[in-house]
Amino acid sequence: MLIPVLAAPAAKKLKLPKGKKMTNRPVFFITLLSALIFAAGCQQPAPKPIKPLTVEPNTTEPNTPPIVQTSQTFHDICADILNNYVNDNGSVNYDMLRRKRGELITVLEKFDKLTPAEYNSWTKEDRIAFWINAYNMQMLNIIVKNYPIKPSRVFSVLWGPKSIRHIEGDVGGIWNKYKFIVMDEEFTLSDIEKRLFNKEFDEPRVLFALSRASLSGPPLRREPYYGHKLHSQLDDQTKKFLANPRAFRIDKNAGVVYLSALLQPTWFGSEFVSKYATDKKFKDKGTETSAVLNFINNYISPQDVSFLEVENYSVSYIAYNWNLNE
Repeated sequence: MLIPVLAAPAAKKLKLPKGKKMTNRPVFFITLLSALIFAAGCQQPAPKPIKPLTVEPNTTEPNTPPIVQTSQTFHDICADILNNYVNDNGSVNYDMLRRKRGELITVLEKFDKLTPAEYNSWTKEDRIAFWINAYNMQMLNIIVKNYPIKPSRVFSVLWGPKSIRHIEGDVGGIWNKYKFIVMDEEFTLSDIEKRLFNKEFDEPRVLFALSRASLSGPPLRREPYYGHKLHSQLDDQTKKFLANPRAFRIDKNAGVVYLSALLQPTWFGSEFVSKYATDKKFKDKGTETSAVLNFINNYISPQDVSFLEVENYSVSYIAYNWNLNE
């Protein structure tokens, strides 16, 4: 709004001395100039409000730490295969697994890619679990590659049409002819057995954890082996194996103790000597057999223990059934 400016009263005409010029401006010019300056100041627009400074939120995600592969997560790679294709009795659906063999190949590739440095950082129990799992996965792979089994006309009557001995014409071929890679090193099933039973581990209970893909062999577990519960798993496997009449039974009337062929001194019986040999009991049974009997006493009923320790009996080994555990 303009402020009205009042006209200044007319200035009286001053008389100056002769020869002098008037140097001051008329008063109304000064007044007018002041009024205009004042009015112009009043007409300035109001300052715009200052927009507050906004800080954008930090949307950068924090650095995610890399996933560290532990021994347990490594063992877990076998879990789906065992859970999906093995039943509670330890039998395997080889027909279905054959159609999904890619899953099995993926698992075996991870055994190859594991570094020795990582493996060596694990506990002894985890290293034992690793080799048991590697062995069982490779056994599944060998059977699936040859499934369905093509029986030999010559030996079908002797072995049965579903015996795994037909795969290579001799059961030893499965353990010695099929090669695979673990941690960038070549192995056979026989090589793994030697590694598990040697002085590095000296754990004879692994015998009852290794799948032999046959009816007289230990049942295949529906879960991988893990270091943190290895001892309980091996004890459970031993009990399950010895509960099978194909593995252990006593004929008290005939005075005969029947043991699995796997426990013969010439097979795996000698593996029990270093830990279970005794000269206090079973003195007439020989070193390997007495060690086996001493071991078995930890997993059978008190009545059977008493029979083994004080009764007179002979030991006989049960013929091994090589028919496929499907």
